[in-house]
This record gives sequence, structure tokens and C-alpha cells, in this order.
Amino acid sequence: MKVSYLNDDFFSRLETCALNLRRDLSGFFGGKHLVSTYGQTVEFADYREYMLGDDIRRIDWNLFSRFEKYFLKLFTDERQMHTQIYLDCSASMGKTSPQKAAYAAAFAAAIGFLSVHNMDKLTFRLIREDRAEDPFGLIVGKTAFYRCVKELDNIEFDEAADLEKAIVGCPDVSANNGLSIIISDFFTESNWKKAVDFLTYKKRQVILVQILAPEEVDPLYSGRVNLIDSEATDALDEKNMRLRINRGMLQAYSEALKDYIEDLSTFCASRGAGFISVSSDKPIERALFGELMKTGILE
Repeated sequence: MKVSYLNDDFFSRLETCALNLRRDLSGFFGGKHLVSTYGQTVEFADYREYMLGDDIRRIDWNLFSRFEKYFLKLFTDERQMHTQIYLDCSASMGKTSPQKAAYAAAFAAAIGFLSVHNMDKLTFRLIREDRAEDPFGLIVGKTAFYRCVKELDNIEFDEAADLEKAIVGCPDVSANNGLSIIISDFFTESNWKKAVDFLTYKKRQVILVQILAPEEVDPLYSGRVNLIDSEATDALDEKNMRLRINRGMLQAYSEALKDYIEDLSTFCASRGAGFISVSSDKPIERALFGELMKTGILE
């Protein structure tokens, strides 16, 4: 049964939120994000002394009459950022779990909506094998965004995904002008850490969103079971296993998963990136307005 979160009610609940990006990003002129440089808005920020070559139209003559020195008025600067959303479209993200697939698509759509709502540019990158496909092109404005939503809700999750090659191989990853979000379960043999390092090298604000199915967080298997890798190429693939599941094995799995999530979190913190891990059986509002807000990216 197909699961979908994308409807008018879902997006209307997001309209009171805004993306809170770092003020040292450069961005493009004409947006709504305050940056650390001074610009041409109407909001006053500070004064500084006049220097040869400055625009004399910005001199504050009232201050000159009081101090007999020339001072310039400085105003805040607002920029338009570029949000890039990398969505892992491998089989483990939804081939056998429609809820997990819908959750991932909704999370991507939510970040995309917040971006266009804040007058930012938006790009969706669908990671398949070693490619980061760009099916929608550069999205500017809500009209263009809503045209993509239906297609985003019908994404096929299959095959495998190489996060490193797909992201590092993108030809047009711009630098220092916005947010990059990677949405995945990170159950991959590829070196996702190099992908994060590449994006931070590009001086982008980076957030990793790990989405797990309930059975991945707390498996209920017992006895003899056949474990079939959703990304296996055929039934004889060595990744497929027949095991006898016991309590000790479940405990070992739980500890290994906990250690892996801790590794994700620790690595992201060391690179100045944000990280959250959510289960797809939790209300998506809790993930967006709770976990994501903890990273400081949402306000």
C-alpha cells in the first residue's frame, strides 16, 4: 500500500518555520538570509568612518554636524542561498518499506519547501549507483516547487547507491552559498565520510539525516530466517544469509547499530556538520520540529 505525507496540510504546517543558515555564507543578492557583511537593505546596522572612494551619498550629515567627522551609515545585507538535497534512492531506503520511502521523500520535500518559502534556490539530487541525478533542474519559487512534488512522491527506490562517488562527482556543487542535506539510512559500503568532507571543503553548511525503518531499529526476528539484502544482485549473492536468530545476536545488532549512529554523530560534529537519526514510525512533525530544530537549522 502506497504511503504519502505530501499534501496541503503538511506544507501549511511548515509555513511558520524558517531555515536558519550560518551568517558567514556568501549566497546571492536578493534573498532573506542575513549575512555578516554589510549591504543595501533598509535596516540600519552600524557606522564607520568615511574612507577615500566611499559613496558620499551614505554619509550621515547629522553626525558630521556634531563631530565634524564623516561617518557612513551601514545597513544589513540579505542573501539568497542555494539548498542542495541529496536523497539516497537505493533499495534499502524503500524497496521493502513503503513507509520509509515516503518518510524520506517527505523529509526532502519539507526542506525543499522551507527553502523556496525563504526565497532560496533549490536542487534535488537523486543518488542512484554512482550518479547524483538532477531530474527537476534549478527550482526557484513555490510554483516550480509544487510541480516537482508529485514526481518526488513517486520516486523508485532500487539498486544501490555510492554516496561518495555521486556527491563528489557532481559537476556544479557551488561553494559557500548554502545548505547541503544528505538523506539516507547510511547502510552503504561507500565512503560517506569523504562525501561530507567534500561538502565541508566547499564551505557548505551540511546536515546528515539518517532515516531508519522500525524493524531496522528494533528487529523482531527469531529462529531460523533468510536475510535477503534488498540491494543484492541475485539470489546467490553472498550478502544473502540464512541465520538462526537468538537473543544474543539481537543484542549484538542493537549495540552495533548504536555504535554506528554514534560514529555518524561524532564524525559530523568533528566537521561542523549537523546530524539527526529518526525512525520512520515516529510522527514526521517530531522529526522536523524536534530533532531538526536541535541542529539549529530550523527556527
